[in-house]
Formats: sequence, structure tokens, C-alpha cells
Amino acid sequence: MQKILVSGGLGFIGSNLVRMLLDKRYYVINIDKVSYASNYYNLRNVDKLKNYKFIKSDIGDKKKITKILKLFKPRCIFNLAAETHVDRSIDGPKNFIKSNIIGTFNLLECFKKYSKLNKNSKLIHISTDEVYGDVIRGRSKETDPYIPSSPYAASKASSDHLVFSYIRTYKIPAIITNCSNNYGPRQHPEKLIPKLIYNAMNNKPLPIYGNGKNSREWIYVEDHCDALIKIFKKGKVGNFYNIGSNYNLNNILVVKKLLNIVKKKMKLGKNVKIKYVKDRPGHDLRYAINSNKIKDELNWKAKTSFQNGLEKTIMWYLSNKKYFSKFNKKDIADRIGLRND
Repeated sequence: MQKILVSGGLGFIGSNLVRMLLDKRYYVINIDKVSYASNYYNLRNVDKLKNYKFIKSDIGDKKKITKILKLFKPRCIFNLAAETHVDRSIDGPKNFIKSNIIGTFNLLECFKKYSKLNKNSKLIHISTDEVYGDVIRGRSKETDPYIPSSPYAASKASSDHLVFSYIRTYKIPAIITNCSNNYGPRQHPEKLIPKLIYNAMNNKPLPIYGNGKNSREWIYVEDHCDALIKIFKKGKVGNFYNIGSNYNLNNILVVKKLLNIVKKKMKLGKNVKIKYVKDRPGHDLRYAINSNKIKDELNWKAKTSFQNGLEKTIMWYLSNKKYFSKFNKKDIADRIGLRND
């Protein structure tokens, strides 16, 4: 049974990846520092499985990570440990620098030594389409320059550059992936879609930044996880791979599609309506990536339509109302990301 290490496995994408790997009969070691975005609910009942091990650890703890690698000898590391919320990075960039840049550096130092002794090992570093910045027309390719707009995107761009420099300089066996906006079960309610679902369930207005015309490319989280496993198996070391659905929607259309589904599942309160709120500083208008490389080289493409994925997402939250109780209410209700001083 191959051993796989997932960092940030109590988070949104990480927990979905852990579940998929377990279903595929891998032995999964999940390391997570258990921050505000981590949630044990995401992997409830999983800890009873014989092919799963959880270890509380920060990827910045070199001594502990080195010990974990030596003990378990994973075939692959999926690095999903990161601070990810743009609004939080606007209010406080320091944690993003510490986690996304310094944390990645420490992990790379550990993996550099580990990979020399374990020649078949591989590191998959998971990043974002936001590193490409505002894409008014067309779609960003893997060879396009990075022009990040937010502290979050800049910290992820920096981590990507670090990983690639270790590939070139130290010949580590690593791959970098850049994915579009994920949605699906187990996502923190500070993000758009789960926040809208939570507010609809609790008779609250549906907040939309600015004029609601900001466009994002949406991919269902299980499609993303499927792509990551395909890249682990067949991806070329030293390469970048964009992972997307090629499907863009602006925020207004997202809300309308969501409301059309939710109102069929439950009675909506009178306060459940769109509320335009002050835009955040440096808000990019559009993200869009070209995923032809992974399609052509690895024969992968997203399978889940936005409509079907949104229906599955909404049903998961409606069936798991206890999920929201696991968070501090301030993390759900308070508006952040307004600072421009």
C-alpha cells in the first residue's frame, strides 16, 4: 500500500483529497497545524480507518517534518498547507508570508534531503490561478508571467517560484499546479458559495462585492482532486499544470443559480436577497486559465458541470448543518478585507 502525505488535510481541498486517496486504497498521513480554517468535521469517522494517520504539525516545523518523512517514507507529498483567503491577507499579510512562503521553504528543505534518499518520491505543490492576476481577455497559460494583485496571491506566487528554484537548482522531483476557484462540500463559510448557502439557511442577505461582475472560473473540488492524483501518477517532474473547468461565471450569475436551487429545497426568508457591499481593495475583475496542457498530456478534463456540482454542494450543506457550528461565528459573519491603509 503506497503511502501519501497530505499537508493541510483538515482544510477544504485537503480533506476532499484525503477522502479520495483513502477510497483508492492509499495509506494517507495527514499533517495539519489546525488553524481557524481546519475542521475535524471534514474527516469525521476517517480516523477509524487503518490506512489513515493524523499528525498535528506545522510544515514550518523542520524537525518534526523530517521525523515524519523518515518514519513513514511517503511516495508523494501533496502540499496544500496554506493561508488562502484574500480578504484576510488584506487585513493581515504576515500570516500569509509565514505560512505560504516560509512554510513552503521549510518543507522544501526537508524534502530536498528526503528525496535524495528516496529516489521515487515526488512533491506536488498546489497553487492558484490568482498568481496570474487580472485576465481581462483570453486564458492564462503555464508560460504566462505572474502578476499577483493581493498579498495572498503574491505569497502563493512566491512559493511557486521557490519550488521551481529547488527543481532547477537541487533537482528535486516536484510539480507545481495552479487551479481555478474550487467549490464543493467542506469549504469554509468565509468563501463565496458556502457563505451564500449559510446566509440563505439563516435568513440573511447575500453579500456581493462591488457590482457583482467579477468573473471566476469554477471547478468542483472532486474534479480538482482527481486531477491532482492523475498528475501524481503521470505528471512530468519539473512541470507546471493548470487545472480548470474552462467555465466562467460572474458573481451575480453564481448567486442566481444558487438561489434557483435553494428555493426548491427550502422556504426562503424575506431577508434572503442580494446585497451589494463595498468592494475589497485590488479586487481582480477576472481569472481564467488554459487547461489544454493537462488535457493533451494527461488526458484529463473536468467532469462535473457547474449546475450538478452546485446542487451536490448545496445538498451537502443542507444535510450537514452541524458543520457550521464548528466555526467561530465571527469567522462567518464579520466582514474583513476593507483595509487600504
